[in-house]
Amino acid sequence: MTPSDAELDILRVIWANEPISVREVHEAISAQKDVGYTTTLKQMQRMVEKGLIQRTGSGKKHSYQALIQENEVQTSLFDRLKDAAFKGSAIDLALHALGQSQPTEDELIQLEEWLQQKRNQQDS
Repeated sequence: MTPSDAELDILRVIWANEPISVREVHEAISAQKDVGYTTTLKQMQRMVEKGLIQRTGSGKKHSYQALIQENEVQTSLFDRLKDAAFKGSAIDLALHALGQSQPTEDELIQLEEWLQQKRNQQDS
């Protein structure tokens, strides 16, 4: 399942702070964009129904946790973009992404280390 952009906004906040209340999610999101509390609440209720998050607690004190992992969503979104825009080629996607910005020295070092690990795996 691939979450919508609004669901991703909520999931990012939950992943970073779970368990978390609707109010806390709303405060984090509304600091970035104009969204009403009831909109956040309704979106989170729909996410519970869809099985993306779960609600625990009773009365007026509820907290929310993600039922899907961040890396699962990242993999799903990556695969969708790779297939839709790059004809299934992860290398073309990566080269395009690298060509769109100026990598920092640390990022270049990480890339070189990753390449060396891949080369070492092929040699073994």
